[in-house]
Amino acid sequence: MADMPLFIAKGETELHIVPKMANRHGLITGATGTGKTVTLQSIAESFSSIGTPVFLTDIKGDLGGICEPGGGNSKVEERVKQLEIKGFSHRSFPVQFWDVFGNQGFPVRTTVSEMGPQLLSRLLNLNETQTGVLNLVFRVADDQGLLLLDLKDLKAMLVYVAENTSRYTVEYGTISKQSIGAIQRALLIIEEQGGEQFFCEPALDINDFMKNNQDGLGMINILACDKLFQSPALYSTFLLWLLSELFEELPEVGDLDQPKLVFFFDEAHLLFNNATKVLLERIEQVVRLIRSKGVGVYFVTQNPVDIPDSVLGQLGNRVQHALRAFTPKDQKAIKSAAETFRQNPKYSVEQVITELGVGEALISFLDEKGRPSIVEKAFVIPPRSKIGPIAPERRKEIMDQSNMGVRYEKPIDRESAYELLQAKALREKEEKATEEERVREKREERSGKRGGYDQQPRQGKPGRKPDTMVEKLSKTAVNSVGRQVARELVRGLLGSLLRK
Repeated sequence: MADMPLFIAKGETELHIVPKMANRHGLITGATGTGKTVTLQSIAESFSSIGTPVFLTDIKGDLGGICEPGGGNSKVEERVKQLEIKGFSHRSFPVQFWDVFGNQGFPVRTTVSEMGPQLLSRLLNLNETQTGVLNLVFRVADDQGLLLLDLKDLKAMLVYVAENTSRYTVEYGTISKQSIGAIQRALLIIEEQGGEQFFCEPALDINDFMKNNQDGLGMINILACDKLFQSPALYSTFLLWLLSELFEELPEVGDLDQPKLVFFFDEAHLLFNNATKVLLERIEQVVRLIRSKGVGVYFVTQNPVDIPDSVLGQLGNRVQHALRAFTPKDQKAIKSAAETFRQNPKYSVEQVITELGVGEALISFLDEKGRPSIVEKAFVIPPRSKIGPIAPERRKEIMDQSNMGVRYEKPIDRESAYELLQAKALREKEEKATEEERVREKREERSGKRGGYDQQPRQGKPGRKPDTMVEKLSKTAVNSVGRQVARELVRGLLGSLLRK
């Protein structure tokens, strides 16, 4: 099945994605309402059909229908007839539902340590100084052997570092309490957005995305994002973390006959909004190298200009739906989009982009040798599964049939930084109380008061004779000279310090 090209669209000819070139990544673009989501669904079904698992984000809640066979949709029937697709039949595909908040799918979690200071800084919208302090806090935690698993661990670590700034400044550098305060305030916002549900254990095992059903079809993992998307920073940072996890955890496999996983990133422009230079370089590196891990990444957004050139140049398989030219800015964007294709001498790509109908697109896929084909105007084939959402009862039924609930439904709170720092503070409090009690007892001993009653004053040593007049005068002289020498020593020491 792996050597079979994937039938995606039809114009003057049929257009196919070559499976061994699918990990060279891709791009699906177009204005709202032009058919991007349906195209995504059709391509996801094609990958599943050859046994390649898929991960995709469901922002509008209308991709759940993949788990049920299509039928009864007049537009689909019309398109099948128009394209003369032979052997077209409706069918369902294996689906696994996920949800960061655990409401519409199995919870997707990670730990603060796995997220790391760089991505966490982006999530918290920290400036350069605050990012430096956060990196320092992570370093202290590592050196102290303190696990940062959830948000309360990180908050406890921030308090601990703030209370010991003088101790750590010498070893790690300046620690601004103002920056720590800013990080703490940003964490409160993330908590209000549901971040405490995301940062905990058990953490996601990415291998659970790469499953096949008993018929050999690739599992289509659908992440419910209707709530997550309301917090764009959390949405984009989560997906970037997931992409990084795939890159870091999967072994090198080189060029396979077909991808191990295809990852669809909807509303991809959010990934690059307000991204620092360092983060952009990181994204570019991940996209460039992750194909050697057998992963294909497909960005879905409105316009190619939403993607930085350094990343855009790595996206070989492209589907461009219609764009609208209402403003001079739109016209400029259309021109830029047209320039990204290998031109077709039969028509002006720049003009055709504005004339495409719903479900129609300009398409260019890589051939067997990795070369982009000449752009073709074609209609994307309709999905074989149901287009649209499913009932909550049906979603629950599918989740109940999965074994993922045993692994992910119940959160785990094991001993980590918060618990260890709490125990340390308690020990120090007890030690301080013990020391204060010991000092109090010694003070009472010296004052002759112990046990609640006055002790008798100690008598002088027996047999000691009182001083004579001569001895008293001698002691007085010695004490006077001693006090004078002491005053000179103190004055000389302080004087030298003041002069420095």
